[in-house]
Formats: sequence, C-alpha cells, structure tokens
Amino acid sequence: MTTGEIVQSGSGAAASYGTASMGTGGRSSTSLGDILERVLDKGLVIAGDIQVNLLDIELVTIKLRLVIASLDTARDVGINWWENDPWMSADAGRRADELRAENRQLRDRVSELESGAPERAALRRGGDE
Repeated sequence: MTTGEIVQSGSGAAASYGTASMGTGGRSSTSLGDILERVLDKGLVIAGDIQVNLLDIELVTIKLRLVIASLDTARDVGINWWENDPWMSADAGRRADELRAENRQLRDRVSELESGAPERAALRRGGDE
C-alpha cells in the first residue's frame, strides 16, 4: 500500500500485502519473512478506543495505539521517542546525566546569589542594617 491509498481490512488487506496463499485463484505464496519485511517497511498502525459508561457517565476511556514499523520508517513519519528515553538509548542516558549535573550547578549558583542578596541590599541602602 502506498501513501494516499484507502486502508483495507480483512482479506483485502491480506491481498494488498501479498499474504494470500497459492490456491485455486492462482496467487503466489508469500513467506512470513516477506510479509514482515513489507509491514516493517511500510508500517502498520492498529488503533482502538475502549470506553466504559454507566448511565451516560463516562467512567473510563482507554486509548490503544500500536505502531509496528522499522526504526527508519518510524523516523520518516516523525516517531523517535526511543532516542530520548534513557532506558532505550545510551546517548539519552548521558544527556540526562549532563542535564542533572547542569541543573545541580545552576541550583548551587542560585543559592549563592540568594544568600548574598540581603548583604547587597543593605549596601545599596547605605549600610543601615
């Protein structure tokens, strides 16, 4: 399926991905590897919502989204959350450590500036205190 095509379900989708096996229709069989390669190359999205209501009062809504794609395909469509997740990327872990260290330095500097503020205020007023 290419961009702009209508999404199909059931046997229509299977035929589009070439999963129909050889039978009386004369279609060629496709291996599981070929199917997986096509799905990862083009991507597959499964989405659904579950909503629980009681007397027209919404109690719970669960939104389910499943994306199956290769990393390159995901990046092409703007999905790259794993690059900033410290559990998924060593670079993200280092960046998180650097940010924590920088944050600690900034907090220390702010504390130093705040602790000297009363003395400077007294000097500006002429040393009355």
